[in-house]
Amino acid sequence: MKPGIHPEYRPVVFRDNAGGLAFLTRSTATSSKTVEWEDGNTYPVIDVEISSASHPFYTGKSRVLDTAGRVERFERRYGITSRKAGS
Repeated sequence: MKPGIHPEYRPVVFRDNAGGLAFLTRSTATSSKTVEWEDGNTYPVIDVEISSASHPFYTGKSRVLDTAGRVERFERRYGITSRKAGS
């Protein structure tokens, strides 16, 4: 790697606003806000809107789309035009 062209890679806390999950990892992301972590050190904190703690796919609270009747609704709307003669 060329020296002097890469951003600083350091510990950063990512905090989910909706789910309350916070985790410490390493990143090049920067923030002016800081938080005191469980180990007593102060780290920059990045607030995120969605993480695995609040995303519907991971929590099991996802909506089930109504897929039944799509073909029938299509046929009702546009009619059946692809039938062969004599069938």
